[in-house]
Formats: sequence, structure tokens, C-alpha cells
Amino acid sequence: MNELALAVFASETGTHLVRVPSGARWAAHVRAFDARAYEQRLGAHGFRFLARPAADFPPLLRAVHDPPPGLFVRGVAPPELLSQPAVAIVGARACSGYGSSVARTLARELAAAGLVVVSGLARGVDAEAHRGALEAGGLTVAVLGCGVDRDYPAAHAELARRIAERGLIVSEYAPGVEPAPWRFPARNRIIAGLCAATVVVEARERSGALITADLALEEGRDVLAVPGEITSALSVGTNDLLKLGASPLTRAADVLSCFGIEAEAAAAVAVDGTAARLHELLREAPAGADELARRAGLDASEVARALVELELAGLAAAADGVYRSSG
Repeated sequence: MNELALAVFASETGTHLVRVPSGARWAAHVRAFDARAYEQRLGAHGFRFLARPAADFPPLLRAVHDPPPGLFVRGVAPPELLSQPAVAIVGARACSGYGSSVARTLARELAAAGLVVVSGLARGVDAEAHRGALEAGGLTVAVLGCGVDRDYPAAHAELARRIAERGLIVSEYAPGVEPAPWRFPARNRIIAGLCAATVVVEARERSGALITADLALEEGRDVLAVPGEITSALSVGTNDLLKLGASPLTRAADVLSCFGIEAEAAAAVAVDGTAARLHELLREAPAGADELARRAGLDASEVARALVELELAGLAAAADGVYRSSG
């Protein structure tokens, strides 16, 4: 079977195929298809095709019950990157500041420990996961629900460029294929399939991230969920996963243990005075600058200087005007 011909046919017909179809349209496509010429055109645009039978096709993805015929690939990393130990980090597009901070910090720590971070380049949790991995100087893979030549959403074109400079962008869809709603659930099986573990940071009741988690569970992979506030709609999906038996995630070491990696103790960062006092308050609960000033009995300028010190030390992070301890 010519996997490239099958992948291109599936893309052109808008169908989800993992096996050779029958019918006159397929027969005509095979007769007219020139695999060598198509691969040359791919190469001219900086793309590659990794066929499922190839030795460097990721074995975890090959093992799922409906693997793609192959993957279209762009980026500088070798295809072997897709076979390295990897974790999927997924979640809500319209995530909270808390979800954004958790996804980014978690990805940064996991990438620094040597794991490849896989996500879908979507807004919210996905994008923060990619950014966190890049900040750590680590490797990340973006899986698209459209043609490999597209940056979707377009607002993430710069993020996609940065990913391709170090890692890979992959898709089962050939160049030119437009994004469509049904393609994203199909894309999610590839995200889950590439990874030994999947982390869901935030998810509404019918979130696409839950599809990824379900697919991972079906394949016997580890699924972890970040516990959330019981009053938040963004936590309904993750808290339901926990009730169904997903492992709770409260720190990066929970993920690393799935891979048999022992977390290294982080080097202590010394802060004192006002900064140390505010850090202790943030370890108790997230807060805005005004609330911290009231709780600490300090003036706004002193609090502002101390918060900058904490951010530079990596001990606090701000999102939506709220500071949280990150160390």
C-alpha cells in the first residue's frame, strides 16, 4: 500500500481513512498519483512525509487502533523526536489565569527534565504548554487539525515558527487542507497516541481535551488531571476525570514518576525582606497587588518592587492581575 497516496486521497476527499478504500475514485487516484513527484513538491516547501511502515514512525502512535497512514511533518528536528518520551498537555481554550499559569509552569518543568511536550497549538492551555517548553529550552511538538502548511489559529503563526525552529509540527492532513470541526477530534487521537501520558489542566464538561483523555485511557496510557475549584465550569471536566480514576496532578513530579524519572530538587532562590514576606502570603493563596498590600500592611510601591523581585526569581507569576506562587 502506498501510504502517501492514501493520506493525500483522504485529505482531498475529506474522509478519515486508515485502510485502503474500494471504488473507482480511489482506483483513479492511485493510477494518477506520482509519489516521487509529490514528495519532491513537499520537500521544496520544507515538508516531509513519514509513512506508517517507516522504521522511524513513532511506535506508540503505530500501536493505536486507528493510526494514520503517515504524518506530514515540518520543522528542523529529526523524526526520531516523535519516538522520544513525551507527555501531552491539553485543556480549555478559554482557560483561566490559573490554568494558563499551571500549563506553562508544568510544561517548563517537564521539558527541562527531558520530556517532549505535545499539544495542539490551540488557544489557551495548548499554547501555554508549547511556550513553557520553549522557555525551558526544551522540545515540543504541535499536532494540527488541518494541513501541515497551516498555522491554526493564525494568531499563533509566530509560536508555530518558534516550535518548528526546535521541534516539529505534524498533521495527518496534506498541505492545503482547511481546518474543519470534525478534524480536531481526529487530531486528538494523534496527540494521545504520541504520548505515554496525557495531562488535562482545565476542561469544561464537553471539552475536546476530554476526548484526548478518553483516547489515552482506551490505549492504556496514563491520564492525569489538575484538580480545580468545584464552583468553576472550567474544572467540571477535570474533576470528573478524577472521579473516574485519573491520577491527580499537583506537581511536575507526579508526571515524571510515570516515566520513572526522579525529579531533581530545585535550587533554592534566596529572597528576603518584603519579597520573602509576600511569597509566604502567595503560598497561602493567590492575590492581587492591592490585596497583598492590605494583608501585609505595606504601601503599593513597596509591594510592586517586591513582586518584580519574586517574578525575576521565578517564585511568582501573574495572570489576569492575580499573582500566584510558582516556587
